[in-house]
Amino acid sequence: MKLDDLLGEYYELEQQLADPAVHADPSQARRLAKRYSQLTPIISTYRELQQVENDIQAANELAAEDPDFAAEAKELTGQREQLIDRLRQLLIPRDPNDDKDVILEVKAGEGGEESALFAGDLVRMYLRYSERQGWKTEVIDATHSDLGGYKDITIAVKAKASADAGHGVWNQLKFEGGVHRVQRVPVTESQGRIHTSAAGVLVVPEAEEVEVEIHENDLRIDVYRSSGPGGQSVNTTDSAVRITHKPTGIVVSCQNEKSQLQNKESAMRVLRARLLAEAQASADAEAQAERKSQVRTVDRSERVRTYNFPENRISDHRVGYKAYNLDQVLNGDLTGVLTALIDADTKERLEAAQQ
Repeated sequence: MKLDDLLGEYYELEQQLADPAVHADPSQARRLAKRYSQLTPIISTYRELQQVENDIQAANELAAEDPDFAAEAKELTGQREQLIDRLRQLLIPRDPNDDKDVILEVKAGEGGEESALFAGDLVRMYLRYSERQGWKTEVIDATHSDLGGYKDITIAVKAKASADAGHGVWNQLKFEGGVHRVQRVPVTESQGRIHTSAAGVLVVPEAEEVEVEIHENDLRIDVYRSSGPGGQSVNTTDSAVRITHKPTGIVVSCQNEKSQLQNKESAMRVLRARLLAEAQASADAEAQAERKSQVRTVDRSERVRTYNFPENRISDHRVGYKAYNLDQVLNGDLTGVLTALIDADTKERLEAAQQ
């Protein structure tokens, strides 16, 4: 979209948000305010650039009479280049889901208890990172292993209401999906040998009800008794819920809540997020087929990262990131690796936009 179009949209949003009638519909008001906050940094930078260009013109005109203005014009020219670069970055086509909260799933892979324990390490890493960000986390469903890890767990991660536009949970965690591999001596290993095992991570943007249409006739809902570690029953009623979306074959189970209704609501929440992610993946695949030259370096494919305990090393294979602070990363310090992934994605978006 051209800058003139964005300016027109911004001014129109200002008028709409100033109309009390708009706020009678909270959903519409939130949607307009969200778009307004997305456009604000673009318009502010553009206005600042216009002011600097006017100041440069004035300084150049006065430089003929006072040499000091020539130095000022040179300094202002440097500011203009910085503003142009910032505006170019802001105008990069953005991910429409960047402001969204996410549903995060971690599943143990092959490797038995060691894989489940590693899944538990990943969960703690994400929970601690979320705490550092001031995000709220909610365990929707979890199946524990006998030694305290997770066979699988589903967590909702929600940003604080005052999150800046484009800097929501999805913006930070969207590249975490894929196979995470660990190399270490398992607690179950008596010979002290290093083993390799893995856990899978799935991250999808949380969908609002209006974004995904689900027909009751497309659902098969089964109920059963909740179970705890080792398979023992922890509930005497059929409160656990399994929902199968027949058109896609997606299956979601929830048993964490005490009531069947609560488990159904939680399962539907996860189902909506998965359906939205699948629809967007299909749209992305069609778009990619039309422009095969735009190959993304940062994707959510298999074997995205390796955690090497003997060397205290973390490696992200998609962008060549490597650091020797694994202990800090597992304690929630994900800033380095996430920044590398986001920067690589931003660079590719900028290159694509200039083609």
